[in-house]
Amino acid sequence: MPTKTETRTWWTYITAPRPWAFSASMTPVALGSVLWYKTTNDFNPLVYVLTCITVVAVQAGGNLVNTYYDYVNGVDSKVSTDKTLVDNVLQPQEVARLAGFSYVVGGLGLSALVFMSSASRGQLALLFFGALCNSFLYTGGPSLKYYGLGDLVILTTFGPLTVLFSYVAQGGSISILPMLYTIPLVLITEAMLHSNNARDLREDRESGIITLAILLGERGSFILYVFLIFTPYVILTVLAMNYTVVFLLPFVTLPITFNLVKCFREKKKDMPKRTSKLNLCLGLLYVVSCLLAVKP
Repeated sequence: MPTKTETRTWWTYITAPRPWAFSASMTPVALGSVLWYKTTNDFNPLVYVLTCITVVAVQAGGNLVNTYYDYVNGVDSKVSTDKTLVDNVLQPQEVARLAGFSYVVGGLGLSALVFMSSASRGQLALLFFGALCNSFLYTGGPSLKYYGLGDLVILTTFGPLTVLFSYVAQGGSISILPMLYTIPLVLITEAMLHSNNARDLREDRESGIITLAILLGERGSFILYVFLIFTPYVILTVLAMNYTVVFLLPFVTLPITFNLVKCFREKKKDMPKRTSKLNLCLGLLYVVSCLLAVKP
């Protein structure tokens, strides 16, 4: 029977990749598969599971790379919700190894998809390595996050790339159609990132890096956050008016959204986790709405 220390260590390895943020990759995967199903009336459950494993592994690797480089570059502080290295829960080399392991799992998932899916191997590989490179370059290598490009990386990775990867894995091909449906999910995912950067605004500025939150300032960051979490409802209203009222289903999450505005004003330190709950709830309900209503 494992000791308390061993149990804590295993739990630390599980939580280090920030599983609370995995909704950012899971909901786009579900959306891509749903769009393929609505287009062809075909769905491969095994391919879906492999796609989830692959994409989540890449996100986990990216999260760990972010943890590692933010720490070694002196960007992380006690304010951060990621205490893995700040509080010496794990050592930097352990985080680096865990990141490498996550990317290996992602690569194995891609290898399995190549054999299980009828999709173009070239397109699958292109989308996979595009997402993997983005997840690494966010804070690794040239560290795009530190030069105000982090938001663009997240918008690209957890929007078009992930949805297209899921869509292609089911047997489709790269198309503009799935990308059009990603906008509500992309905005909420960006809100998660922005809430994190807005919380760390002062510490990031002192570290000498540039983020969108720093460029906008506190007031501008608040306005952008409100825009990001409420615009999906505007899009859903337009869809409901032009197609079917089923697209109003995600409106049940509005109380969460209004509470997030209040929490942002009060500068709650756990805003990224709070926003991830909206990401999960609204994202799943949006996918269900698409499953019930979308006819591409």
